[in-house]
Amino acid sequence: MSDKHQLARVLEEIAVFLELKGENPFKVKAYHTAARTIDKVDMDLATLAQQWDTVKGIGKTIGQQVEEFAATGHLAYYDELKFAVPPVLFELVKIPGLGPRKALVLHDKLGINSVGELEYACRENRLKDLAGFGEKTQTKLLEGIEYIKKFQGQFLLCDALPIAEKLAQILCAHSFIDKAQVAGSIRRRLETVKDIDIVVASTQPELVGDAVVAMPGVQQLISRGSTKISLKLITGMNLDVRIVPPEQFVGCLHHFTGSKEHHVQLRRLAKEQELKINEYGLTDNKGNTVPIASEEELYHQFGLPYIAPELREGRDEIELAQQGLLPNIVCLNDIKGMFHAHTTYSDGTATVVDMAQACRQKGWQYLGITDHSQTAVYARGLRVEAVRDQRREIMQFNEKNGGFQLLAGIESDILPDGTLDYPDEILAEFDFVIASVHSAFRQSEADMTRRIKRAMENKYVTMLGHPTGRILLARQGYDIDLAAVIRAAGETGTILEINANPYRLDLDWRFYQQAKKQGVVFAINPDAHAIDEIDNMVYGVAMARKGGLMASDIVNTYQGADLGKFLARKR
Repeated sequence: MSDKHQLARVLEEIAVFLELKGENPFKVKAYHTAARTIDKVDMDLATLAQQWDTVKGIGKTIGQQVEEFAATGHLAYYDELKFAVPPVLFELVKIPGLGPRKALVLHDKLGINSVGELEYACRENRLKDLAGFGEKTQTKLLEGIEYIKKFQGQFLLCDALPIAEKLAQILCAHSFIDKAQVAGSIRRRLETVKDIDIVVASTQPELVGDAVVAMPGVQQLISRGSTKISLKLITGMNLDVRIVPPEQFVGCLHHFTGSKEHHVQLRRLAKEQELKINEYGLTDNKGNTVPIASEEELYHQFGLPYIAPELREGRDEIELAQQGLLPNIVCLNDIKGMFHAHTTYSDGTATVVDMAQACRQKGWQYLGITDHSQTAVYARGLRVEAVRDQRREIMQFNEKNGGFQLLAGIESDILPDGTLDYPDEILAEFDFVIASVHSAFRQSEADMTRRIKRAMENKYVTMLGHPTGRILLARQGYDIDLAAVIRAAGETGTILEINANPYRLDLDWRFYQQAKKQGVVFAINPDAHAIDEIDNMVYGVAMARKGGLMASDIVNTYQGADLGKFLARKR
């Protein structure tokens, strides 16, 4: 049943819609005033509908709307405004520090269509030079977005993983805790997660419970028992801590790592071998516990090699393990360099030299510089003169620094018709080219597919950047026939990017094997706009591992002459 408080909220939203439309400020103020008045007036809705003309702050038009709402439970004017104003604007104005006018600018000038897109734009410094914004506003908006993200049910892996590992580390420091390890979807490195699971081995569950409740960042205790404690963190995430005796730790860790689908297949296999597997470990058909010292031993009991947590999604990992075809998946130490990095030449925050030194300190052998191309005006894309200036700086660096190489690349925009925004004679000067879609996202599936395929047919296009354009928890990828794009990548010899930015993680790991069968090779690219974003490589490697890729499937593991030949193979 409708009440006056609901009406007040509707009128307040009308005020916001009107402001977003640029309506007369006096009209906007009238709705704000009426909303506040109705919320506080000492009348119920029915009485208010009859006596609104006695209440100061409610004029004739709004009074009639009060009557309408009391009679029907909604307002036709509200529905009309809601239809006329892009829904994203109302979502944006919920961000602390972002008013309607600035929200409208972001929507019109940068094409922002979700809170997630705004966050990504801020982290790429796209607001830095936007009139009326600047670096301080950009920082405040990021703080506001972090605030509202607390109330979402899903969290990016990059938000959950560091917190989970830190909490496990805090617990491990206690003398009465033998082990504490992150489990669940975080351990499996899913790109988005719902909560944090930690498994603890201890013979003193009461002390563990006290330690868990006292951890920093705990907002609320949900439940506490001798084997499980559930809490809510100030980040908005839920935390479940399972406490087991040391001898049950491996079984419990394996069980709560999941996935459910993986366990269903494993239980079926256990039944065939007259074994039973559950959260307490492994037992034989007589109910006797089978001692297990590690997950490696657990899998060996089934005649299987160890299956890494990232692969445990109930797809074909057990079948491959039985056939001896389980891939030796890539690890971070296999990486020799990276290709996708932005500098102060476009929208990055670090210089070419600073980015190079940061990569060199990681023990890598090369870095590909790929600032935005000239069409990307929002990102200060490079005109041909700036390209040449940057090329000279790269050459000078390489002359002075043996043992580490800078590669001169570019992230060139794929225009709506599938051409790139430099002519071929300019593209030919780069060591490699990443081609990416940054505009006209709403093309039909047929047009977008044709557009991307045409770009990959260009012999100077080395890689396809963030192939579907998705932003996790913010924007679906554009309409595209991904199977056709993958097939075209194989046919043209175009490398597919695994964009390691944790807001993208695009291409989705679920398509890697399909691409591999088409002869596609991948590049894990942090898409770094700052030095600390180079570390996003870890998320790209995690996705490659989930997708079952080996070092030989990834061009970042190549070096020396092999790398040069591979980057130039299409030419």
